[in-house]
Amino acid sequence: MSERRNTGARRGPGGPGRGMMAGDKAKNFKGTIAKLIRYMRPYYVQIIIIILFAVGSTIFGIIGPRILGSATTALAEGLIAKYSGTGAIDFTKIGTILRNLLIIYICSVIFSYFQGWMMAGVTQSITYRLRKEISEKINRLPLKYFDTQTHGEVLSRVTNDVSVVSQSLNQSVQQVFTSLVTICGVLYMMLAISWQLTVMALVVVPLSGICAAFVVTRSQKYFKAQQSTLGNVNGHIEEMYGGHIVMKAFNGEERSVRTFHELNSKLYDAAWKAQFMSGLMQPITNFIGNVGYVGCCVLGGYLAIHNGLAIGDIQAFIQYVRNFNQPITQTAQIMNILQATAAAAERVFEFLEEPEESPDCENPVNIRDEDGNICIKGNVTFENVVFGYNPDKVIIHDFSAYIARGSQVAIVGPTGAGKTTIVKLLMRFYELNSGHIYVDGKKTTDLTRKDLRDCFGMVLQDAWLHSGTIMDNIRYGRTDATDEEVIKAAEEAYVDHFIRTLEDGYQTVINEESTNVSQGQKQLLTIARAFLSNPKILILDEATSSVDTRTEILIQKGMEKLMKGRTSFVIAHRLSTIRNADMIIVMDHGDIVEIGHHEELLEKGGFYAKLYNSQFEQAAA
Repeated sequence: MSERRNTGARRGPGGPGRGMMAGDKAKNFKGTIAKLIRYMRPYYVQIIIIILFAVGSTIFGIIGPRILGSATTALAEGLIAKYSGTGAIDFTKIGTILRNLLIIYICSVIFSYFQGWMMAGVTQSITYRLRKEISEKINRLPLKYFDTQTHGEVLSRVTNDVSVVSQSLNQSVQQVFTSLVTICGVLYMMLAISWQLTVMALVVVPLSGICAAFVVTRSQKYFKAQQSTLGNVNGHIEEMYGGHIVMKAFNGEERSVRTFHELNSKLYDAAWKAQFMSGLMQPITNFIGNVGYVGCCVLGGYLAIHNGLAIGDIQAFIQYVRNFNQPITQTAQIMNILQATAAAAERVFEFLEEPEESPDCENPVNIRDEDGNICIKGNVTFENVVFGYNPDKVIIHDFSAYIARGSQVAIVGPTGAGKTTIVKLLMRFYELNSGHIYVDGKKTTDLTRKDLRDCFGMVLQDAWLHSGTIMDNIRYGRTDATDEEVIKAAEEAYVDHFIRTLEDGYQTVINEESTNVSQGQKQLLTIARAFLSNPKILILDEATSSVDTRTEILIQKGMEKLMKGRTSFVIAHRLSTIRNADMIIVMDHGDIVEIGHHEELLEKGGFYAKLYNSQFEQAAA
């Protein structure tokens, strides 16, 4: 459209970003984790199976060191017997022990493989579901939400935040239970070998826990800030890429780079602190674990000499000490992972819980015929319409008007007057404060939004084409149209000749930014799209200010042909083109200031007359 309500929906080149402030803490860590657990309810059965496989793999891994220790004891006893002349090494016994150990480790690997395979499937299913729900949520959000959010902020939730949740779940779910089983199992094995050594090993555990808690409590806010500032960086990059021509034209490179450096510095600061605090966990716990490990070695040697503790048991116990410290370290790391998970999941759930458009009425009025086509005449009535983008600033005060089918309504006013507001209300992009809008005597609120919007065809100043062929872009107006119908619509819009001059004709692919066709050609394609949709009501935004004279004539001819027999709302910039309009709505600073016919408004000598005369004075000059 010709104008957008300037509420910060997007930023210009070099402009500052919006979003969550860096350094904010997660609003509700426990609540978010609980919500995430409830969200995984459809996968509870798979998760239980994953946990069982993970536990099985862990148990087999715990048994291994004790069996290996018995092999070491048998080897040591055989060596002693051999050198003392009382016996020899029993290689058969050792071979049997090692065979059993191999079987146990193979079982552990198989269990671990299956739990990893299943967990990957669950996490990807959750990721798919989250992105699907976010995509559907975007379509249910009111436009006012996007007036206050940058594109990058929304994209960050769909990509980065969901990815963080997915990766975190994949790492943490099975680790939580395997670490718990490992701690319990290893502790049992350690006690079975020697309670004295176990006490020595456990002395350092509280110290590890205190250090882990210290790190976790200070890293949480940095993980939150990292996710927040990442959205701002993405938003800036996306907007600078989309507007790189404007940025270069106004020499905005330095401003853009400066803004990027500011945002990137905030991201660096938050990410550095988050990763540094997270990285402290392992060396601290490893150091404390090594202290306990040395103490166990010294005490184990003493018990072997004085209490007859088997050499294999000492070896097994040392392995268990290592295995005991590892899940403690993992648990601390999981806590860090959960901080990142909570920060990302909180942002995702906040988005999914945003207030949506008011639902369609339970028993909507049917305006379709037996074939499913929209069946209306095109009469439009405004009845005591009151509206404001903000409750405390009403911009349309008690507007009433009747537009008969086939009429042309022009909406005029200076730039920023709010001309697109009427259009947004017609199509229920925003809800009225009070009053009603009728189509053929039926309240727009009594229709489904889909049916209501199918009544309209739009040709906007900001012509939008998606990546795909020209045929696909025109067919966007009616997806079930045949190729012949698409070509006929292109002929009606005076764009068929241009298309046929292209090497691939209707199969020419429009690139992502639509830069391989001109602005005028884009407009003609959107007019063809409107012809194909064959609406009863049109919304037209005059778009000839940036095209050459020949293309302007084609666009005008196409729009005039398109308006024949259809109710038309024309956002007019050149007042000379709407002299014959059945109704002219004059707007200024968001308010409707005058309504009438061309001659009637000129006779009043009011705001419209000043606009009209000023344009002709400029033309004469």
